[in-house]
Amino acid sequence: MQTLRRSQDRGYADHGWLKSFHSFSFAGYYDPAHMGWGALRVINEDRIAPGTGFGTHGHQDMEIISYVLSGNLAHQDSIGNVKGIPPGDVQRMSAGTGVKHSEFNHAEGEETHFLQIWIEPNQRGVTPSYEQKTIAPASKRGALALIASASPSGEAVKIHANASVYAGLFDGDEAASLSIDAQHKAYVHVVQGQLQVNGHSLSAGDALLLQGESHIDVREGQAAEVLVFDLAS
Repeated sequence: MQTLRRSQDRGYADHGWLKSFHSFSFAGYYDPAHMGWGALRVINEDRIAPGTGFGTHGHQDMEIISYVLSGNLAHQDSIGNVKGIPPGDVQRMSAGTGVKHSEFNHAEGEETHFLQIWIEPNQRGVTPSYEQKTIAPASKRGALALIASASPSGEAVKIHANASVYAGLFDGDEAASLSIDAQHKAYVHVVQGQLQVNGHSLSAGDALLLQGESHIDVREGQAAEVLVFDLAS
């Protein structure tokens, strides 16, 4: 089964300082048909105005990934991390027994554009932790590079979830395929540009939901950036 979800079908909220598209039900956006996909619970495409951000707030028992597209995201949390997250980095926070954090755009005249991703953990009550790594553009160029996994390798961060996350950059003749377990669900989210995914034409913000499929094929990109989620549950 392959199901398209177009960008314009997502939820949307405009808070002035924050403009956000919601792939799944979140906050004031509720759609019982889109509560998540496997362990994937949230993909919010957020744009934070200069000098604003999310004040200190708490999370518990969730794997949270930030993937910055432009600008810089300033992160501070209750376990002692004070970080700046630039484009190309992947940041993971395991909320576990509970953590508080804030996220701000301190730049003047520059919007911060990023994806906020929540994945349900495979174990509850873990000790809160933080990890941030730079994923080299060359690793993602014409390939689906592992960026987060329960069993990470290379540049990937570790998540406490039955999921693997891949990122890729595609243009022109560049193409890649990924084999997946047909018992898993998968979710392909086009971040930027245009891309052919399993024969479907997708643009920025579009997604392809897969179930009972054994492969993902991406090609014919036009300045495309894509995230792929292999979800065992």
